[in-house]
Formats: sequence, structure tokens, C-alpha cells
Amino acid sequence: MKLLPSFKLAWRNIQTSKLRSFLTMLGIIIGVASVIALVSIGQSSSQSVNASINSLGTNVLSVSVLDSDSSDFTADDVNGLQKVNGVKRVAPVISGRITAKNGTTSSTISVVGTTASYQKIKNIKVANGRFLADIDNELRLKTVVLGSSAASTLFSGENPVGQTVQLNGTSYKVVGVLQSSGSSMGSSGDDTIFVPLRTAEQLTGSNAISSVYVQAQSADQVSFVERQLNYALLSVFHDTDDYSVSNSQDVMDAMSDVQSTMSLLLGSIASISLLVGGIGIMNIMFVSVSERTKEIGIRKAIGAKRKDILVQFLIEAVVLSALGGLIGVGAGFAAIKI
Repeated sequence: MKLLPSFKLAWRNIQTSKLRSFLTMLGIIIGVASVIALVSIGQSSSQSVNASINSLGTNVLSVSVLDSDSSDFTADDVNGLQKVNGVKRVAPVISGRITAKNGTTSSTISVVGTTASYQKIKNIKVANGRFLADIDNELRLKTVVLGSSAASTLFSGENPVGQTVQLNGTSYKVVGVLQSSGSSMGSSGDDTIFVPLRTAEQLTGSNAISSVYVQAQSADQVSFVERQLNYALLSVFHDTDDYSVSNSQDVMDAMSDVQSTMSLLLGSIASISLLVGGIGIMNIMFVSVSERTKEIGIRKAIGAKRKDILVQFLIEAVVLSALGGLIGVGAGFAAIKI
């Protein structure tokens, strides 16, 4: 049996029942499009998270205080971490929620109290003005740096540098606005305002450090510095359950595991719909055989073999699957672009 005439005949049979053919292909279209779109979304998300973590640098460690409310870990203790061998910079953080107001515009917003080292460790870019300086912290100056979204919310597109903003009823001078950094792992610095560490103690009513970012001298020294930090922190907390130390590679590995699991799960779900589409084509072909018994009888009467008829129906199934797959690929890539 020649294949080209069989393909032409299969195409003609598909065209005679356009609606049924489309509905038959619909399962394949949805399945293929889902596989492409969901797997691509998973990979894109993984790349975005990895890029965000890499932007911190491979020589950055994070110390998290697991119960900062009951901890007596203060800025004085952080100064001791600066003396640990291999440490280049440290940036302690006091965090909280405050009410920011400019004129009639008011917003409850996240506040981070930190030092000048925070900018260099976290690789923060300033759009206007400057970041916090050491003098701001030493003199407990009421200065503030706004994230891009916070600046837009409070000042409606105006340049806020040099103007004042009310934080919990106290006036602070805006000295800088940050470039938009987007969101990472559910949080965004764009919706945050930054004040000097010592000033944050007064603003939040607490001097408890919630986290510390530590920059090692080089990426090769990260493991060594991590061990030294654990020794130093153990002398402060006396219990390893009160704090945790992680580096960017640890975070990246953990997030990669999560992203891989999610991608596999999404791909599996989409593959199920693809399987359902294949079963749909199989069922339709069974129905088609039942409907075309007269045609099959005529073809046998004029000399067609059983194999020829089987190949004909197989070709029709292949054409439907291939056509549905091509449309699904196009729909999947279109969904990614959107």
C-alpha cells in the first residue's frame, strides 16, 4: 500500500468531519500546550530565583535569629562577628512594620534598620540620592531611604529626595530612593524603607537583631567563615536551635530542589491531560471503525487487505495526533509569550 495516497485519503476523511476532528484533537492540543507552558514556567521561575540568589554573591552568609522577640542578640554582639577571621563586612538588621505618612497619603509598610554595609553586601542600586551612611547610624540621624514602590506610594511619582516623611508620627528626611529590584521568594525590597540601625531601635521600640548578613573575604572562605560564625554565635545563644547560618549555595540548593519537584509535578499533571487526549483519539478511531463498516466492506470487496485497512486508520490517527501536537506547540509557546 502506498503511503502518499493513504495520507491524502486520511486528510480527506478528516476534512469531511471537521468539528469531530477538532474535538478529537482538542485533548492533544491542551495536553501539549500544558506540558510546554507549565514546564517552561517552572524553569523560568527556577532561573529567576537562582539569579536573585546569585545577585547576593557567592561569598555571602545569612544569620537568622529564630526568635528575635525573646532574644538578647543586639548590635554589640554583631560587632563581635566583625572580628571573626575571614569576615569582610557585616550588616545587622532590625525589621518591623510602621505607619508612613506624607501629607494625606498614609501606608503601613515594612521598615529595615541596618548599616551602610547592607548596600554593598546585598548589591543594592540607588536611583536617586544615596544609601545610608555610617554617620547616619553613629549619630542616630532620622534619615530614610525608600524602596521604589514605597516612594511611588507616598510621593505619587515626585522626587522625594530632600523631602520629609512621617514614620510613626516622627519626621524623617528622605536621602535616597532605590532602583526597583523586583520580588524574590515572596518578598520585595521595593515595598520597604530603610533607616539607620540605631534609629530603628527607637522607631520600632526594640534593639533585638532579627538577622545579620555576613560577607566573607572570598567565596573560597565561605565554609571556613560559616564554621567560625557558628562557634562565635554559640557563645552568645548557648543553643543552636536559637539561630541558623546559611550561605547562598545552601539557599540555592534548597530552592532548586523545590523548583525541580514543582516542575516535575506540573509536568506530570500536564502529561496526564496529554494521555487523556491520546485515549480520546483512540476512542474516536474505534467509533470511526464502527461507523465505516460499509466502506471497509467495499474496500475488501475490491481487493484491499486487512493490513491496508489497518494502516489507513492508523495513518488517520497519526495525522490527527501530529496536527493536534503542532497546534498544541504553537498554543504552548503563545501562552509563554503572554
